Amino acid sequence: VSLGAGRAQLLARSGIAPDALTDRDNRVPLASYVALMRTAKAICEAPDLGLRFGAGTNFEEVSLVGLICRAAGTMGEALQQLNRYRRLIAEVDLGGGERFELVPQDGGLWLEDRRPDPNAFPELTEETFARFVCEVARGYGDFPFVTAVEVTHARPAHAEAYEAVLKAPVVFGAGRNALRIEPSWLSLKTHGANQYVFGIFNDRAQALLARLE
Repeated sequence: VSLGAGRAQLLARSGIAPDALTDRDNRVPLASYVALMRTAKAICEAPDLGLRFGAGTNFEEVSLVGLICRAAGTMGEALQQLNRYRRLIAEVDLGGGERFELVPQDGGLWLEDRRPDPNAFPELTEETFARFVCEVARGYGDFPFVTAVEVTHARPAHAEAYEAVLKAPVVFGAGRNALRIEPSWLSLKTHGANQYVFGIFNDRAQALLARLE
């Protein structure tokens, strides 16, 4: 909407009922979110909207899981919670594994997004990686978080926007979706660390998971 698209038009074309968004704990089908993103890209003539959205929104405003991650003690602990409550963000079938995995390789550490069939909706890869990078940049300034990026989808027409947002070289058509990260990121203290608040948020998230199951 901030880029010029009409809210009613976006909802109509994505099949999302307006009242579905009044409850912050409500869920919409992933197919509706895909339609929403692609409709917005077309109306706004913004092929890089996935990157823009991930870069320009705070995770804690988007999801309860973002609040949990902020209240965790360190970034490593926040990553554990991100995996623990991933179904509250986007429900994808991982066959029992974790969505985000740390993989040592060639003397470096990679953070891999293991969601299946990522090329069916590469905008979610764009959004996810942009949010990782830009959340760290907002909170920790020039901390050297990501030094390389690999994505499985082909090089898009808006490829130049990737390095502008992610601040690292990008390889397209790779065998995985992954960020090469600075290992000390895992021990960074979160700015909102609070065990009491963390416990309250976890209780709420557990109840939502139970309701979902």
